Amino acid sequence: MPTARSYFLATRPWSFTMTLLSVGLGTAVAAADGPVAWGWVLLTALGAVLVHAAGNVMNDYFDTRNGVDQSDSPTVHYRPHPLVGGLMSPRTLLVEGLVLLALAVLIGATLAWHRSAHVLWISLAGLALTVFYTARPVSLKYRALGEATVFLIWGPLMVEGAYAVQRDALSLDAFGVSVPFGALVALVLLANNLRDIDHDGRTGIQTLGTAFGREQGLYLFSGLMLSAYSYTLGAVFTGGLSPWVLVVFLSLPMAFNLLDRFHGEIPAMADAMTAQLDTVFGLLFLGGLFAAQVAPWG
Repeated sequence: MPTARSYFLATRPWSFTMTLLSVGLGTAVAAADGPVAWGWVLLTALGAVLVHAAGNVMNDYFDTRNGVDQSDSPTVHYRPHPLVGGLMSPRTLLVEGLVLLALAVLIGATLAWHRSAHVLWISLAGLALTVFYTARPVSLKYRALGEATVFLIWGPLMVEGAYAVQRDALSLDAFGVSVPFGALVALVLLANNLRDIDHDGRTGIQTLGTAFGREQGLYLFSGLMLSAYSYTLGAVFTGGLSPWVLVVFLSLPMAFNLLDRFHGEIPAMADAMTAQLDTVFGLLFLGGLFAAQVAPWG
C-alpha cells in the first residue's frame, strides 16, 4: 500500500514554486488597482497548486500508459517515478489525480461564484489543457504543443485568473506581465525535451526537441530565453511596466551561464536548472511590481 510520502512525491511538490509565482504576479497587478483580499489569494493559490499537482500525477499516469515513461527514460533517473519506480499502482495514481482534480474544481467553482465569473472559463480552459496535455485522443504533449500549453497555463490563464479573483475583470497589464514569465516556464519543458530527444524519438512522440533537433532546438531555447528579457525591457521603455521590474536583469548572468552549460551535452538536470532561473526571474519580477507600488518611479 502506498505511503503518504508516495502520494505526496507523486505530485512533484518541488515544482509548485512556478504556480505560486504566477498567482503572485496576478495578485501584484491587482494590488496596483485596489485593495487585495488575502484570504481569497490563499484559496486561489491552493486551487492553482491542486491543478498543477493533478497535472503532474496525470502526466505520469498517461506517459506510462502510453509507453513514454519506461525504465530507460531519462526522467526516472533523477526523480522518484510513482509507476516506473513501483511506488504505486496505475489505478491508485489515477484515483489520486482525479481526487486532486475534483478538489481543484470545487475551489474553482467557489471562486467563480463568490468572486468572478471570469474564473469559470479560465478554470475550464486550464483543466482541459491539464488533462489533455497527455490524455488521448488530444495528447498535446505528443504533438509538439507541450510548450505552448505550459505557456498558456502558467502565463495568461493563471495570472489573469489571480487578477480576476481580486478585481472581477481581465487586465491587459496582467496579460503583459504573464508573457515573459510564462515563456520562461515553457522553457523548463523545452529543456526537458531537448535532453530527451533520443528517447522521445524512439517512443515515437513529437516534441519541439524532436522537431527541431538538438542544434536548432538550442537556438530556439536561447531565443525564447532572451526574448523574455527583451520583452520586459521593451515594456518598460513603452511605459507598460515600471522601471522597477528591470531588477529581473540581475538574473541575466544566471541565464547566460545556463546557455553555456547547455552547449555540448544537455545536462541530466536541464529542466531543474531552467526552473531555478524561472524562479529567480519570477521572484525579482514580483519584487519589482510591489516596489513600483511602494515607491513609484519618478
